[in-house]
This record gives sequence, C-alpha cells and structure tokens, in this order.
Amino acid sequence: MSLRSLAATASVIASCLAATALPAIAGEPPRDLTAPLAVAAVQDAAPNFVGINKWFNSAPLNMADLRGKVVLVDFWTYGCVNCVNTLPHVTALYEKYRDRGLVVVGVHTPEFPFERSASNVQAALKRHGITYPVAQDNDSLTWNAWRNQYWPAQYIVDQNGKIVFQHAGEGQYEEIDRTVARLLNANS
Repeated sequence: MSLRSLAATASVIASCLAATALPAIAGEPPRDLTAPLAVAAVQDAAPNFVGINKWFNSAPLNMADLRGKVVLVDFWTYGCVNCVNTLPHVTALYEKYRDRGLVVVGVHTPEFPFERSASNVQAALKRHGITYPVAQDNDSLTWNAWRNQYWPAQYIVDQNGKIVFQHAGEGQYEEIDRTVARLLNANS
C-alpha cells in the first residue's frame, strides 16, 4: 500500500469516527451504538393506526378495540426483499396463534410510488397468502405515529396496549414466537 493510499484510508476512517461523535459534540444526547435499532420505545402505549388509505382483509381497526389481545404489528412493503423474506414467518405465526388471541396487523407503508397502488397491494397479499388485516399507509402517518424507521419492523403489543417487543429487519423469529406464546399463556 502506498503512502498516499494509506493516508486516504486513514482519512476515511477518521471521518467515520468523527461522524459517530458529532451528535454528542452538537449537544444531542449520546446514543448507544451497540443497542438494537431505535424504534418506538418498548413499554410505550401503542399508537393507533392513523391516516390509513385502505384496509384489506378487515374492517378498520384501532388499538383501543384490540385491548385484551396480543397484537403483532408488522411494517412492510411488497417491494422490499427483506420484508418478503419475513412474510412466511409472520403468516405462520398468525396461523399458529390466531385461535388463541393473536391479532396480526400488517402495515403496508410504500417506499416507492408503484407500491401505493391498492391493486398491487391486493395482488401481493394473494401472492403471499396473507389473510390477516393489512392497513395501506400510503402517507406514512401510521409509520410516523409509531416512530418507525425500517422495513421490515415488528412490534408486539401486550393485552394492556403496551409495546413489549420490537425488532427491525429479518430474524429473531424464535424470540418473536416465544414472546407471543408467553403473553398468550399469561392470559389463559
């Protein structure tokens, strides 16, 4: 490696390290960079579904009417590969626990203009065998109410309407299953 490329590499590394420190320098509270991705805080009351353009597989739902149930809220969009990879797990969880009181609500929040089409969303629901309620959140109002930042993202809401689990991205399927089972068993 030449001295010039070594200096350039060191400069890039220094810039990256400085960028992680800038929020603290600017007076923002420090962030725990080892913590899971930040989304709506666990133990906060679950926000309602707001600004929904269309409901699929259900009449309009609201969190107040879902009290007493365990609710899995899944933020996704059909054009996201990671979202599509989680759908078999979400639908399997729904099939496994729906008769015991689990309610799954998909919140389809588009990233791209073509994902705003209700007919495209309907086709995606059919293609992936989704029979649970799905809210079409074209204006990202529910997304913003939940302070969500990622596709996909799952939130588990307990029977009291509190967010008790959150996860962004793929994976943690066993932990999601255990959390739902624990909440449902506590209610039986």
